[in-house]
Amino acid sequence: MAAARHCLYEKGYARTTLRDITKAAGGVSMAAVGYHFGSKEALLDQALADASAEWGRALGAALAGLELPPDATPLERFEAAWSQIIGSFEDHRQLWSATFDVLGQIDHQPKVREYLAVGLQEARDGIGRLLAGPDETDPAVIRDIGTFHQALLTGVMAQQLIDPENAPTAAELTRALSRVTSKGGAATVS
Repeated sequence: MAAARHCLYEKGYARTTLRDITKAAGGVSMAAVGYHFGSKEALLDQALADASAEWGRALGAALAGLELPPDATPLERFEAAWSQIIGSFEDHRQLWSATFDVLGQIDHQPKVREYLAVGLQEARDGIGRLLAGPDETDPAVIRDIGTFHQALLTGVMAQQLIDPENAPTAAELTRALSRVTSKGGAATVS
């Protein structure tokens, strides 16, 4: 699994071969990979899922440890959370690069699409629970919050990969959210 993650980070999803993985694993036989995982893609999918879950746990711990005053406004909580999320990018840059590499495979690998759909739902639920707050129990509210933050997360991380000097900061996202939600800043949605 460690060799698959290494190859995923170094070569990307599409460019990693089974030979690359077995070589990085110290000469493990290709048959062993097939026996234990079924395919190179299944192994890479699992390696990416494990790395994503690891990032999610680390982010969850960081968000749970945020120390905000009890009277913090929703925008202050939003900015503090996004400071942590954006701050986690550099330590997990290779994970995000590999994730976007995998996205390029979804039209050619139906199993990858299925895997990503499951992971996306788990990510929405997880970030929704984290950012909705401990008192929120309504599944619809948690899903809405998770969907919003997951969409924002994907876009912000893509910008971090493409143009890190101009990618949005937590303060910029907070100002934008304030403007969008202010009187006259957005269309009414029901």
